[in-house]
Amino acid sequence: MIAIYLLLFIVATISLLVFTHRYRNYWTRKGVVPHAKPVPLFGNTLEVMFKRTLSAPEFINQIYNLFPTSKYTGIMQFHTPLIVLRDPELIKEICIKDFDNFPDHNNFFSEDADPLFGKNLFVLRGARWKEMRNTLSPTFTASKMKFMFTLISKSSENFVNYFLNKEEEILTIEMKDAFTRYTNDVIATAAFGISVNSLQDRDNEFYMKGKDATNFSSFLRGLKFVALRYCGPIMKLLGEKVMSRSATNFFTQIIQETVKIRKEKNIVRPDMIHLLIEASRNENGVEVTIDDIIAHSIIFFLAGFSTSAIVMGFAAHELAMNQDVQDKLREEVDHFTKEENGEISYDTLSKMKYLDSVISETLRKYPPNAMMDRLCVKKYTLPKATPDSKEYTIEPNSMIWLPIYALHHDEKYFPDPEKFDPERFNDENKDKINPYAYIPFGVGPRKCIGNRFALMEIKVLFVHLLQNFILQRDERMKHPVKFEKGFVVGAEGELWIKLKKRNSEL
Repeated sequence: MIAIYLLLFIVATISLLVFTHRYRNYWTRKGVVPHAKPVPLFGNTLEVMFKRTLSAPEFINQIYNLFPTSKYTGIMQFHTPLIVLRDPELIKEICIKDFDNFPDHNNFFSEDADPLFGKNLFVLRGARWKEMRNTLSPTFTASKMKFMFTLISKSSENFVNYFLNKEEEILTIEMKDAFTRYTNDVIATAAFGISVNSLQDRDNEFYMKGKDATNFSSFLRGLKFVALRYCGPIMKLLGEKVMSRSATNFFTQIIQETVKIRKEKNIVRPDMIHLLIEASRNENGVEVTIDDIIAHSIIFFLAGFSTSAIVMGFAAHELAMNQDVQDKLREEVDHFTKEENGEISYDTLSKMKYLDSVISETLRKYPPNAMMDRLCVKKYTLPKATPDSKEYTIEPNSMIWLPIYALHHDEKYFPDPEKFDPERFNDENKDKINPYAYIPFGVGPRKCIGNRFALMEIKVLFVHLLQNFILQRDERMKHPVKFEKGFVVGAEGELWIKLKKRNSEL
């Protein structure tokens, strides 16, 4: 199989060379956009795409800061012209006012290359995306999150109890592993209707298949993505998809069996499967098939398996590094949980303003995505990039990037950006923040549909953690955090922390 991938990669490389000469000097020929000089074949993304030298935050910061007085910058992603927006007002215009010109994400490969993956909401385009977004939006309202809260809270309690039951008063945990097991259990129960405890049953099949499905960092997986992009028909013939065959078959079978049993026996469970089944019974004329349910469940898993865990790791890291912040947050947690005899409800969670500030500041400093794309479908004229340049017309099939990480770390919008300061988001200050310079979940109609769910699973875990533990520095903690190389915003290496049981305070 490796030989086949290598052969396909070679074929794709030769094909790309045909385009190289034409696109290498694209921005120079245009002559109106400040731009970074591309390298043959790979454009400007070689260093980050194949994990050569740069992390995603370093890469987007580098591009963002090339021309600090420009409203936007030109780069190439392979042979696709790409505009990196620097001006929040321009982001507002493009992503909201003129959304119809940029309604889609760029697909790394065609739907034909992987029909199941191509049905998920993130990659759907045009009218089909709009129909499905309108159909699924009611699934992610506050009332539906409240509907699922009990399941999420139970997973959080299981996580905390696992460590409380240890004899040691001070425990050392590796956060990447621990929090990924928590998000796995949350998605298993909330999206697939399966109860697992991945801290106790460390090699359960759901967790192992999940790790396999979300492993996009290997060289072989990188070759597979390139082959899917440029040799889609051949990959389809070989039966190769985005995820491994075993992972695809595993999750497909689970969902098919679950949907079948629930429909036959009219079973109602407060989870995503139930909400998607309800969506399939809608009366707006949009068909939601079993393949659609499978696709949306799988993308929900892929989106939430590691990204939420990464945010949790960064939040725990900062709380351990900033004991004053942790103490203030614990006071808030104790205040509200005391009112409910140690319990926590969805409504009470929403009242914790400082908790919201802490998570918001974590998402500012460590956004799950360093950048987000939009695809142009209709010609669009941008204003002058600089006072002495000319207007630039974006052609269909060109892309724009929203440089999320760079905006979040621009001193113009967030003074002393490397400082972890939740007070930026308190009632007095949050209205001063430019809403188009703080976009951890994206912006406009394409904003992440699952952001409420992600925030809920993160917040409820930290409530239960702070009820029972003090988060402390471990000698292996590295600060400031170094990011791993590649397109994922993740910490390099392991993330260690100590948990001190609160009953040992006395």
